[in-house]
Parts: sequence; C-alpha cells; structure tokens
Amino acid sequence: MDKVFIEGLQIDTLIGIYDWERRIRQPLLFDLEMAFDNRVPAASDAIADTLDYKAVSKRLIAFVSASDFGLVETLAERCAQIVLDEFPVRWLRLKLSKPGAVRGARAVGVIIEREKKPPA
Repeated sequence: MDKVFIEGLQIDTLIGIYDWERRIRQPLLFDLEMAFDNRVPAASDAIADTLDYKAVSKRLIAFVSASDFGLVETLAERCAQIVLDEFPVRWLRLKLSKPGAVRGARAVGVIIEREKKPPA
C-alpha cells in the first residue's frame, strides 16, 4: 500500500476542558499517513493525478483553526472524517499531539486509524 504523509502540521486552536484552556489558543501537531495509489501520478507526472497534500493541509488548517472542541479525541475524529469524505483516501492514520499539556511530557494526544466505509 502506498502512503502519502503530512508530518508536523502545526495548527493553533481553542482546545481543552479547563477554564484557562478556553481562554487561549494552543498549538496542536498533526501527523497523517493516507493510503493512496501513487502509480498513476508517478506514470503521468501530473499534479492533477496526485493526492494533493497541500489541499489536505489547507482544509485541516481552516477547520481546526475555527474549531473549539473540548477533547482532542473529538477533533481527531472530525479531521479524519473530513479527509476520508473530501479526498481520494481509503485509509488514514492520524496522530494528534498536544504539546506541553502534561508536565514532564513533550506531548500527549491520540493516534487513530480509519478507513472509508464501502457504499451501502
């Protein structure tokens, strides 16, 4: 399986359950691996045949920047669904990290894997 990845995408947003977190924007880091057959773009050398990781990044930046979820779990699920619904991706692994959330840890967060459901 071929994969296209985005690593270390930093997006500032309102996230958290504590009162102090609801008053500040915090940086989140996103790492994505997305299943995509790269043989067609490799053969054509055409950007139109690729999974446009810039478009994926811009869509996530727009969504996350405007969001205000309490839990990183909720945000990760919504981001995964956007990628699966709006881009030609059949599977993804998304790691969402919240740096500095726990003293002594570089980051905490979630890693989820989701796949596109076949049409009913």
